[in-house]
Amino acid sequence: MPEITTTDVRQIPFQTADGEAATLDEVGGPVTLVVNVASKCGLTPQYEQLEQLQRAYAERGFTVVGFPCNQFMGQEPGSMEEILDYCAVTWGVSFPIADKVKVNGAKAAELYKALRESPDAQGKAGRVQWNFEKFLVTPDGTVHRFRPQTLPNDPAIVSLIEANLPG
Repeated sequence: MPEITTTDVRQIPFQTADGEAATLDEVGGPVTLVVNVASKCGLTPQYEQLEQLQRAYAERGFTVVGFPCNQFMGQEPGSMEEILDYCAVTWGVSFPIADKVKVNGAKAAELYKALRESPDAQGKAGRVQWNFEKFLVTPDGTVHRFRPQTLPNDPAIVSLIEANLPG
């Protein structure tokens, strides 16, 4: 699978849901799955599998970090309070949800500008295709990109998580 090593990605600041500055190093574990999420998307049921991964691997140092995104057909229109409530009540989300971001274009969050440089399994980098695009960051800063249709519990994702966490 094509990959890009960029140790900087774990150090790029972003805003948390409560408006504080943070980095993946601060809120994530050694293995972090960054996902642009939305509550009114056909792929929204992926929240369930994201939470299952969080619960299965959190004790070993894995973290999902969700970044709400309203850039795709207005699929995340709510306030941060509404988004957090939806995630907790509907999906039982226990992983961190950051502030809303843009993932494409000139006004994209700096973290996403860096993540977009990572190629997917077909070697294609560039724009985020849709909500629920996944970027798995391993302890050495390597970014593995998975397109939105790849489910969170896909064997390619799970095997990378397991290979990069302590036993």
